Amino acid sequence: MPSPTQQSGEGLSRRHALCAAGAGALAMLMPRVVLADEAAVAEALKKLYGGKAMAEGRIKLDVPPIAENGLVVPIGVEVDSPMTEADHVKAVHVFADGNPLPGVVTYRFTPDCGKASATTRMRLAQSQNIVCVAEMSNGALFTAKAPVKVTIGGCGG
Repeated sequence: MPSPTQQSGEGLSRRHALCAAGAGALAMLMPRVVLADEAAVAEALKKLYGGKAMAEGRIKLDVPPIAENGLVVPIGVEVDSPMTEADHVKAVHVFADGNPLPGVVTYRFTPDCGKASATTRMRLAQSQNIVCVAEMSNGALFTAKAPVKVTIGGCGG
């Protein structure tokens, strides 16, 4: 005997049709995870600094070359600066070019900090490059880049 939701002779019950329609609607509403790339990092830097030139050096970027767990990747940043009123680090921006959002963290410094260094842990969705930019009080920009290979975990599973 056919169920109340199925007419005899039909291949697809009304219940199954409604479930399929609901699943399709839900799939359309679910956000798609889009990962950043080098262009997204470049665009974020362009928003911050326009086309201003960046020099390499003065930044010590401490990240592991291989992260066994992408959920907790340690990062250390230190910028060589006397940290005086006339010459100090104003900000340090850290980007990851393979995460859903390229910006990871921004640190702000003043001469009172004494030293421009900070550490944290970040989540990486996949193997990618970490890009760091230091903004100096005189307007100069310095950059450093390091690749990190993620073996398991991360934002993407």
